Parts: sequence; C-alpha cells; structure tokens
Amino acid sequence: MTEITFTFDGHKIAAREGQSLAAALTEAGHRAFRETAKSADRGMFCGMGVCQECLVSVDGMPNLRACMSPVRDGMVVAKQAPFPEFSGAHVAPSAPMHLSPDVLVIGGGAGGLSAAITAARAGADVVVLDERKVAGGQYYKQSADGSVLDAQQQEGAELLATARGSGAEILSGVELWGAFDPLLFLAQQGETAIVARPKTAIVATGAYERPVMVPGWTLPGVMTTGAAQTLWRSYGTLPGKRVVVCGSGPLNLQVALELARGGAEIVRLAERAPHPLQRPFASLKMGVAGPSQTAKGVTMELALRRRGIDMRNACELVGVTQSGSELLATFRSAAGVEDTIGVDALCMNSGFEPQNEILRLLGAEMGYDPAMGTLRCHTDDAMHTNVSGLYAVGDCKGLGGAPTARQEGIIAGAHAAAATGHGDAYDLFAARRALASHRRFQSRLWELYDIAPGNAATMPDDTLVCRCEELTIGDLRNGLEGKPGHAGTLKRSTRVGMGRCQGRYCGPVAARMVAEATGKPVEDLSFFAPRVPIKPVAISSILAAEEALYGEG
Repeated sequence: MTEITFTFDGHKIAAREGQSLAAALTEAGHRAFRETAKSADRGMFCGMGVCQECLVSVDGMPNLRACMSPVRDGMVVAKQAPFPEFSGAHVAPSAPMHLSPDVLVIGGGAGGLSAAITAARAGADVVVLDERKVAGGQYYKQSADGSVLDAQQQEGAELLATARGSGAEILSGVELWGAFDPLLFLAQQGETAIVARPKTAIVATGAYERPVMVPGWTLPGVMTTGAAQTLWRSYGTLPGKRVVVCGSGPLNLQVALELARGGAEIVRLAERAPHPLQRPFASLKMGVAGPSQTAKGVTMELALRRRGIDMRNACELVGVTQSGSELLATFRSAAGVEDTIGVDALCMNSGFEPQNEILRLLGAEMGYDPAMGTLRCHTDDAMHTNVSGLYAVGDCKGLGGAPTARQEGIIAGAHAAAATGHGDAYDLFAARRALASHRRFQSRLWELYDIAPGNAATMPDDTLVCRCEELTIGDLRNGLEGKPGHAGTLKRSTRVGMGRCQGRYCGPVAARMVAEATGKPVEDLSFFAPRVPIKPVAISSILAAEEALYGEG
C-alpha cells in the first residue's frame, strides 16, 4: 500500500492508501472520534456504519463515518463537536443514475453474491448494490489491498470473482437510504443519486452485532468483535496491543485467535455460557449435525489454549471504566467472584440483530423469535416474502450464518430470475438439501451459547442504553411509570430511539421492556418503525431523487 499522510486535530498521521479513516486513526493510537452533548467521548464501535458513533469532520464536512470513509492524502480531519458547523463546499445535485434490472440484489455478502450469480447465469439482468468498498460481506471481509489472509477470505475472493464473471453488475460504496412500494429504491454512490425500479428485488443486508450492555460499554476502545475483525482482516490494523474479547458466540473464539496470530496479546477470552463439555449431549448433537464445523471450532480452541490465553467460561462482563489511556474491564465468574483487568481494547459480541429495515419499510411480514430475541421475516420455500417480487435471504430475514445465506441466495436467485422470464427454478434439490443441513447445525450450535437478549431488569440504573440520546436504563424505567402502551409512547416521553442510529441498539430493549410492563407479547409492531432515510445521505442526493421522481410524474 502507498504511504500517505493526513492531519487529525492538527496532528500529522501516517496511513496506508486503502485504509479506512477509523483504521488509520486506531493504528495511530487515537480512540476518541467525537464528543457528545454531555461531553462524553465516543469512538468506533460497530465498524460497519450502523452505530453512527465514529463521526468526524473531514475538510470542513461534518458527520462522516470514519469506519466507512477511506483516507486520502492531505485530508484535514477533526474530532466532531456535539453541534458541528458545516464549513465545506456545498454539493449541487447531480443527475441521478436510473436502474431497472430484472433482479436487484441489495447486499454483497455471502447470500447476495450467491443470489446474483444464480440469477445472472439464468440470463437475468442483475445489479448488486453493496455499501462497502469491496463486496464480500461481514463473513468474508475482503482486504482493502486485495491480499488474502486465510482460507475463509480466499473463499470470499473466489465467490466475488465468480459474481463479477457471471455478468452481474456490482456497484460498491452504495448507501441505500429509502425503499418504497412497489419496489422503488433510493440510494447514493459518492455524489451520485441512484433511483432503482427493478422487476424483482432480493434483500441480503445481513445483521449487526448485539452488544453487552454494561456501565462503560460506550467508552472509546470498546467495540464489537466484528469491528475488531474488520480492522484486522480488511486493513491489517489491530484494535490494540492488549485486548480482551467477551460475550457469547463462536465469532469471539475466531476473532481472538486471528488477533493473537496478528500480534495482539489476548488478555482474556470470556464466554458467558458454560463450556460445551459441561453439556455433552448438546455438544454431541452439534457434532453430528456439523462434524466439519465442530472440528473447526475445536481446532480454534486448542490453538488458543496452546498460546496460553486465559479462556474462561461462565464468565461475564459487568462493567468498564477509563483510567488514563487504559480500559479497566471487570468480570464476574459463576461463583460471583469479580476481578478487573487493564486493556487497550475490549471487543464484545452477544449475538446479532437482523438488518431488516428495508424489508419492514416495504411491508414484509415479520414474527418475533423469542429464543434469539429478534424479528424473523416470513418467507416461503422460494425465499419470497408476502410482498410481490420481494425476496429475503441470509441473516436479515433470520439469523442462520453465511453457509445458510449462500444456499438461500441460490434459491432466491433462481426464483427471481424465473419470475422475470429467465431460466427455471426446478433444479434446486442440492441447494435445499444443503440448506436443511446448515439450518440443522445452526440450531444445535446456538443451544450451546448464551445469546438470548439480556434481562433489562438486572441492569444497573446508570447503564447507557440509547447511545445517541445518552439515555440510561434508569431513564427508561422512569418513562415506563407513565404506563406507555407502546414503544412509540416511551420514545416520545424519553427520546429513546430518536438519534442517528434510529434505535438499532436501544429499540429492542425498549420493545421488550414495554412488553413486560404491559403484559403484551413482542411482535413486529412492538419495535420502532424504520424511518427514511434509514442511513446517512447527502441532502443533494435526496433532492436529486426527488427531482427525478417528480419529473416522472
């Protein structure tokens, strides 16, 4: 990579061309990217443009997400103030790009690329919209410089190459911000607005990570496990020298090993669930359902133990504080014993939340999955929703992992192409058999982990729940005293969910709290409704889209 330089609050920073701004700042030792209205520092958290916490000002333009913005030589970056002033150049609306493919695929991960390949090979005109610089999704996480780290990344590179060779058009760096009936999508790529009216659409937007909400989880240096993985796999940047990984789920195991191999000291890997050997029958069922996947997990654990890493089960994070440049993470064992360790970065993952905003905007039917604590999109065997021409695959419709998403993508791609008069959707026996196998393994896998949503009743009052509006669980409890009948009334009384991220973290907590207070079951309408724009977008892009739509009639 070519060496470049930029400034951050007057400090000269060396970077590598292709790095994200967040990666370059992290590598230079800077953790705090913005300041909140209550004078709290915030830094990168999700690493995928969801949380809106890593906002910075670049060349006078505020509200740019450092995790989604590439570094440029000579750029002037400033820590964002609570109420930033705009001093950059105004961008005039450009002529929008109009798309009307047979099949529009939204999301370039495992499911989206598989759908695109299948539909394009059937002869359909296919366009893929992906928000990242390089497609591949969160599972395959392609490197910015094209290098390959391991077999998983190589598999993703091959899938991406196959998609490009299939005839599907892949547009990267696209932020989709609006979806309207019937199958009208508005997006932005750079300074260009996009208006898409496809015949069919396949939504494959994946999921984002559920955090461990404890006092201090919003401090700079605390990030999702996936964010740390993106730093390393995509940009060759470690989240810190001394790192702790905690929560529950196999991603923590994988990332801890990747970071250790990259040179980080993994001070502790804390898993909330008991060790699988303490649940032999459940472990046996998982091994039978997926012997190769189980063997991979065992191999990773043995590799971590050979490195002498402190691996603890039935151990949970209870709080984080800041001491100078160090984070102090406090853990509690099953026996109730607490201890505190000092680290540079704390990585957390406690399950996932589907990115289903597009599906919900278009009216796709949802049902609540109490085991996962998430909404699950209803689809038929063709992956078709109740909305005509709309398909859903992968984690956005219901958590199932990348192998499941790939098979769902194949099925949806074949059916979407057939619905537009290209090919047929009859020869899908192998895909359906593989899908059933992957789903079986996933159901067994999650029996061994503790990814159910946390119990709000046990959270200390000072635990921040709404990062954007800086509201604690205590604030929500006070709001519940007015006996709101819906999360929307709690929102109006407390402002929970009214921030930039649109309640992606606090919304599920608020929905469950209201359900418990009212005695009503959690369902689709229990959650905050998604709002357009669902992702940050330039006003010039909105104006260009409005002009294009108004001109259409």
